[in-house]
Amino acid sequence: MLKIKLFILYISFKSLFCGCHEDKRKAGFIIDNDLYKIKKIAVFLKKGDEPSGLELADKSNGKAPPPGGVGGASLWTHNDGGGKNVLLKIDMKGKTQEVIAIPNTTNIDWEDLAKDDNGYIYIGDFGNNNNQRKNLRIYKFKEIQPGQQLSNLKVDTISFYYADQKTFPPQKKFRNYDCEAFFWHRQKLFLFTKNRGNKYVKMYVLPDKPGFYIAELIDSIHINTMITAADISPDGKLVALLGYGKIYLFDVENEKSVFDCKHYCFKIPKGGQAEGLVFINDTDFVFSNERGRLFLAERKYGRK
Repeated sequence: MLKIKLFILYISFKSLFCGCHEDKRKAGFIIDNDLYKIKKIAVFLKKGDEPSGLELADKSNGKAPPPGGVGGASLWTHNDGGGKNVLLKIDMKGKTQEVIAIPNTTNIDWEDLAKDDNGYIYIGDFGNNNNQRKNLRIYKFKEIQPGQQLSNLKVDTISFYYADQKTFPPQKKFRNYDCEAFFWHRQKLFLFTKNRGNKYVKMYVLPDKPGFYIAELIDSIHINTMITAADISPDGKLVALLGYGKIYLFDVENEKSVFDCKHYCFKIPKGGQAEGLVFINDTDFVFSNERGRLFLAERKYGRK
């Protein structure tokens, strides 16, 4: 009888602190699992693929599909580290439309995609599992148009290192320099680290121009999972971070104090490590996992 009671107590304890409960306790996240309606809309995995970042294709000036659906939108995606240096263009049903090799690039560890209002694509080659890379970089180029000769594609490089990293690698408890998530906003790139060390996600900022830079640390927050993708809504009022089994939303008031704004946490379907996320309008977004499943998240009600 005692063993049964102890087992029930153990299960109750685990249930209490799984999901978003620790995020609520440590960082003040509001748990709201009814905030979004989530449904699987496609599977796009091919043999040997491990899809990672997501970005809207053919989007300009912040325009995206209207609320209530994905319309005829397409997505750019790519394989994780060690894969080919190619972008895949897929539709919202998971069908591959194009496969494009990006010249003068190497996929050491491509992790996420971003896009600016002028149609430039950014590929984050900054995966850094062991926290010892000294060649972190982001590729930048104008979005490829149908029929364009790739030999004419100019690819620029934004190289950087983290302002507060002094050793390569640091001790395990300080290994917070792996990054799989970023987005573009107002001529800047915002990077979010994968909290391998102390469960604090750090937010860094870089210019969006080619060159060699020190990534400036501007904020951090305790999150009880690994962050694998990030995006900001077209109107700049919502930031989403994708984690293992959870999504974190921030009502943005000031880009330098994103983590101080009202923030939410909610669970997402299991079935593979979450990898990519992109807003399709000011409230709704799509996200994917390493098994190539694509999900649509539609907001049920407005901001509180």
